[in-house]
Amino acid sequence: MKCIILQKQFPENKELVLIRIKKIMPHGAYAELVEYGKDAYLPISEIASGWIKNIHEFVKDGQRDVGKVISVDREKGSIDVSLKKATSKEKSNKMTEYGLEKRYEKLFEQAASDAGIKDKKDVDALREEIASKVDTYSNLIAAAQEDSKNIAFVQNRKFCDALIEIIAKNIKPKVYEVSYLMEMRSSNKKADIKTIRNVLSSMEKLGVEVLYLGAPRYRLTADGDSYLTAEGKIKAARNALDAYSGKLSYEMKNEKHD
Repeated sequence: MKCIILQKQFPENKELVLIRIKKIMPHGAYAELVEYGKDAYLPISEIASGWIKNIHEFVKDGQRDVGKVISVDREKGSIDVSLKKATSKEKSNKMTEYGLEKRYEKLFEQAASDAGIKDKKDVDALREEIASKVDTYSNLIAAAQEDSKNIAFVQNRKFCDALIEIIAKNIKPKVYEVSYLMEMRSSNKKADIKTIRNVLSSMEKLGVEVLYLGAPRYRLTADGDSYLTAEGKIKAARNALDAYSGKLSYEMKNEKHD
C-alpha cells in the first residue's frame, strides 16, 4: 500500500493503485492515479480478458477502481496500468487499506490541531519528521496504540499526547480469539459431576469461555490483545486439566475458521 505520509513522485511497477477513469478512447482510457495526482494510461487489452468489442461496456467516465501498474517511464512521465491483472482480492484489500489510511490521516490532522499545530508549513514539517521513521499513517497509529514510547521520536510532546488521547477515544483495541474443541471423559468412577464442574469453573476463572456441546464435547474460547495472549489462556486451561489427570482424560484440537 502506497497511501503514505509523504507520497513518492511515481508508483512502483506492479504496485496496486487507486484509479479514476477520466477519458475513454477507442483503444484505451486515461485515468487519474488518485494517490499520486498523476495521469496513467489503461490500454484496452488490459481492461479485461478476452476481446473487447465496445470499451464503454467495461469502463465508465468517473469510474473508480483498483489497477496494477505495468509500466513506469520516469523520464517521459508516463505510466500504464492494468485492471485485469489486479485480482478481486487485491482490489478489495487495497480499497480497505486506502479507506483506513484516509481515516488515520484525519486522526493525525486532528491530533496536530489539538496540539496547536495549525499552520500548513508546521503540519507538513511534522509529517516529514514522522515520515523519517514511519511510512504510513496506519503504522503510526499502530505503533502509538501498542506503546506510547514507540512515538517518542516525535519532538512535539503535545502532539504525541493528543494522538494517544484520540486513539483511545476513536479506536477499539483489536481482539484476537482462538477456539478449541475438547472431548473430556472420566478416567474412573472418582471423576464425579462435582469434579467436572470444578475443572470447568477453574478454566472459566482463567479467562476461557466453556460451551457445552453435548457429552463429552465442549468448545473452549479465549481472547486477548494478541494470539499469544489468547493461546496462553488455553495453555493455562490445559494445565488445570492436567491437575486432574488421575480422574479425567481429554483431547483438545484447534478449531479452524474459514
